Amino acid sequence: MRYMPWFIALASGAFICFALAGLAVDAPFRLHMGIIAAVLGIAAIIVARLPEKSAAEIAAEQEGYFDAPIRVGSILTVFWGCVGFLVGLVVALQLAWPDLNLEPFLNFGRLRPLHTSAVVFAFGGTALITTSLYVVQRTGRARLFSESLTWFVFWGYQLFIVMAATGYLLGITQSREYAEPEWYVDIWLTIVWVAYLVLFMGTLIKRKEPHIYVANWFYLAFIVTIAMLHVVNNLAMPVSFFGSKSYSLFSGVQDALTQWWYGHNAVGFFLTAGFLGMMYYYMPKQAERPVYSYRLSIIHFWAIIFLYIWAGPHHLHYTALPDWAQTLGMVFSIMLWMPSWGGMINGLMTLRGAWDKMRTDPIMRMMVIAVAFYGMATFEGPVMSIKSVNGLSHYTDWTIGHVHSSALGWVGMITFGAIYFMVPRLWGRKQLYSLRLVNWHFWLATVGIVIYAAVMWVAGVMQGLMWREYDTDGFLVYSFAETVAALQPYYVARAFGGFLYLLGGLVMAYNVWMTIRGKVRNERPIVEVTAPALQPAV
Repeated sequence: MRYMPWFIALASGAFICFALAGLAVDAPFRLHMGIIAAVLGIAAIIVARLPEKSAAEIAAEQEGYFDAPIRVGSILTVFWGCVGFLVGLVVALQLAWPDLNLEPFLNFGRLRPLHTSAVVFAFGGTALITTSLYVVQRTGRARLFSESLTWFVFWGYQLFIVMAATGYLLGITQSREYAEPEWYVDIWLTIVWVAYLVLFMGTLIKRKEPHIYVANWFYLAFIVTIAMLHVVNNLAMPVSFFGSKSYSLFSGVQDALTQWWYGHNAVGFFLTAGFLGMMYYYMPKQAERPVYSYRLSIIHFWAIIFLYIWAGPHHLHYTALPDWAQTLGMVFSIMLWMPSWGGMINGLMTLRGAWDKMRTDPIMRMMVIAVAFYGMATFEGPVMSIKSVNGLSHYTDWTIGHVHSSALGWVGMITFGAIYFMVPRLWGRKQLYSLRLVNWHFWLATVGIVIYAAVMWVAGVMQGLMWREYDTDGFLVYSFAETVAALQPYYVARAFGGFLYLLGGLVMAYNVWMTIRGKVRNERPIVEVTAPALQPAV
């Protein structure tokens, strides 16, 4: 009887989606509703088969922190990471060898947004929800506000991931960067996100610790700002409430500005602010040191929050956007350099007095290199926003190298470190299955990132220079097809770097799974510490 409300909700959802499939006015909507109905139906059957728990078991579960969804979230974070990296490798291989495009469902046009969303929203979003619920309980010394609401947020977000991913493969998309899902998927995400905000705020309100730790400030800013960005950017009118197609409320240059106000701040608040919250909790915990400067962390927070929201127009240099708006975006992008590096310095200096951990603790290495990539990306981004530099870099693979160095280096590495920190504690294990496998993961991921980013930087600069090369008569020296052909070796090297990163993710999945099972690998320490030889007395 305890799970009856969940069964009724899931069964009702499956029935509604099945009915919508019957009323559909276009084939993609009909197929999509059928897929969602099947997913909800399977979930209802699983819930119906869950064993009932005794009053004593329920009472025991309600003691301490509510970590059950966090355990599931940790596993799914690793799973979605491997899925996202695998799809990324596939699309990289498709660029190197176009014959690998399989029509219609597995071509580059449909797999590319699937890869983006799998990494950003499935891997990154699940990691943020999971870690934020872990952190807010520990720093507030309070159990989550509502168990039922927690499960709704968690599984509701996973349903959004399934709806978005299957929609891409079916060709259901708005064609808006980082905002491809159509209107009905956007509405569902809005409901889940509001529930997430209520859950997080409710937990903060009921906290026993009077002070709100700075990591929670970053998490809360991420939740609130993403809600605002999502709603405004996705304002649209569906052609039919029984169809997949909709039209944006905005048009022309207003639509472009709204999209990149959203797009840049999705990077700023989803992939930066949220993961800075992760850094400010897990890095000091792993280093066993307090944050270097709590005052600097507060300055970092308010400067990032104020400046980031204005930087979006730098994506629209040399377009129909008014020149003053382009310049505004460039200026605020350059100003972002200072607070971003303040946060980087704060993270690195947290290791003051504990730098020896870099020799013995590969988890600490992951966190440090994540912060280093954060510093590098927040330097490169402002430089690329300068109009003269942007004239060379825009629309080239330099931008791809920049995005992936920050996504794989900053977002990926800090998430890996957080998962490695949480998993033994969540399952009551004394240690990870293998620290040496963490070390392998570190080097596979690091080498993969370096190869990936370096070849894309070189390819992008070459690409930009070829596009602007003119002969003495004023004609272009290279055709567009020639510039594409010249990039093929770089695309092969990029795919190899992505393969190494995926291999590291698979090593992590094995390590986490063995840790959950309670296994410990018999291995030598990372660094052998030997006692110095005794010197004879003189």
